[in-house]
Amino acid sequence: MAGKCSRRYERAAWKAGFAHVAGVDEVGRGALFGPVVVVAVILDPARRIVGLDDSKKLSRFRREELAEKIQARALAWAVAESHPDQIEAWNIYQATRRAMEAAVAQLAPAADYVLSDAMPLELNIPCKPLVRGDARSVSIAAASILAKVYRDDLLRRWDREFPQFGLAQHKGYATREHLERLERFGPTPLHRRSFRPVRECLALLHAAEQEPLPF
Repeated sequence: MAGKCSRRYERAAWKAGFAHVAGVDEVGRGALFGPVVVVAVILDPARRIVGLDDSKKLSRFRREELAEKIQARALAWAVAESHPDQIEAWNIYQATRRAMEAAVAQLAPAADYVLSDAMPLELNIPCKPLVRGDARSVSIAAASILAKVYRDDLLRRWDREFPQFGLAQHKGYATREHLERLERFGPTPLHRRSFRPVRECLALLHAAEQEPLPF
């Protein structure tokens, strides 16, 4: 089926002679807070994992269950992050791309073919970008699951450092709750200042600071 997550792209690469086919995906690209997290995974053709799919379709329990199996059975997996200061310096597209390339570079054994979730990468090996790849390729799905579990854990830890923002619930995305708390408390050093809601909040705070005192 065209819309089902499967090994068809991996099988095509294996048939063409590639031994280490990596899937790569990101989580957190649209968030207002924290890093974008990227994972690259090389699945073992001999150790299939049932149930791999786009991480957004899975419950937290199922993601964490699958993440354990991926880490135990994959030939290799690696994590890379682009932090808010890098996102500000490079823009979110370039920060995501660089993190994807960094994750692929860390794989051991090294990948000889890459399937990426929509993003064209500058690599010295073949790379096939797939739109909605996390719902089509099991390797990209595995990467999306590990990235989601990893980043969610980061946000739960940062929730203890910034409890006023509710990060454990919304994971840094632009929910109504997050926007209300951002307006109330102002951004933290880990908020992405070029993203519009954060930028507008900073502009309001700056304007308030410039107002003359009422006497």
